[in-house]
Amino acid sequence: MMIDEKFLNDLIQKIQQGHQFKYLYFWGHTSKKANLIDKSCFSQWFPAQFNVEGIEYFTAEHYMMAQKAKLFNDKEIFAQILQVKHPNEAKQLGRKVRNYNEQIWQEKRFDIVVQANFAKFSQHPELKKFLLATKDRILVEASPVDKIWGVGMAQDHPHIQDPSLWQGLNLLGFALIHVRELLLTE
Repeated sequence: MMIDEKFLNDLIQKIQQGHQFKYLYFWGHTSKKANLIDKSCFSQWFPAQFNVEGIEYFTAEHYMMAQKAKLFNDKEIFAQILQVKHPNEAKQLGRKVRNYNEQIWQEKRFDIVVQANFAKFSQHPELKKFLLATKDRILVEASPVDKIWGVGMAQDHPHIQDPSLWQGLNLLGFALIHVRELLLTE
């Protein structure tokens, strides 16, 4: 079993053992109202600049893609990612990383996203407060197009409340749950 599948399999096993969970679904990086903190802050693309080891990152997506470039020693792409403003530009540059190895990336990506979101939420008290207010809910990226970081289905999908029927791994949701646990212990 891949490490990525562990989180979802653990959740499914707990449900089969009789545990019940409440879910909070999110997808998209734009707040419904200006200056309102809502579940859009869970997006990797949410505009919340943060600093790690003296380097400023515009979004968690920027951090993830920059760390991908760093992991594979692509200094040129790393530098370019830090210069672009929009997270989609960072994502596209991340796809151009040289010396890329899928197996290594799969081993490292979850921890990288945890690091990004720990920095993001710990450096923005209003975002931290919102994340902690989710208490013990299962955070679910209800993206119909992302089967790695999301569940591969929209919030209104008839199977969204049954993790055994999810089409994706929900890695972002599980990373955010891990960040929430880390923030509770600091």
